[in-house]
Amino acid sequence: MANIKEGLKYSESHEWVKVDGDIATIGVSDYAQTEMGDITYVDLPDVDDEFQVGEEFGALESVKASSDLFAPVSGIVTETNEELENAPELINQDAYTNWIIKIKMNDISELDSLMNAEEYAEHVKE
Repeated sequence: MANIKEGLKYSESHEWVKVDGDIATIGVSDYAQTEMGDITYVDLPDVDDEFQVGEEFGALESVKASSDLFAPVSGIVTETNEELENAPELINQDAYTNWIIKIKMNDISELDSLMNAEEYAEHVKE
């Protein structure tokens, strides 16, 4: 069973969001990295790139598959986790510590459409 962390918000496309004021730290869920297998590459956006909810902001590649990453909230990228460029396997080691990007959110109310841990656990069971 995948590890689903309490206190985060989750999207249907398996991104997680940790909120700190108007900054959203975004990564992929433990479920997603387990499904993908060994992650070999992370495609990161640039700082100052702007994304709307549901827009593709990057991708993960593994031995088995490639998976696009979708913005769970709208906003401007303030930081990317550059460690992942040389060590994408960090996501496999701990999907919740090894975030992918940070976004300054345009609209905090967008968080309302995301799932909590309990709802996400139900979502991944299906």
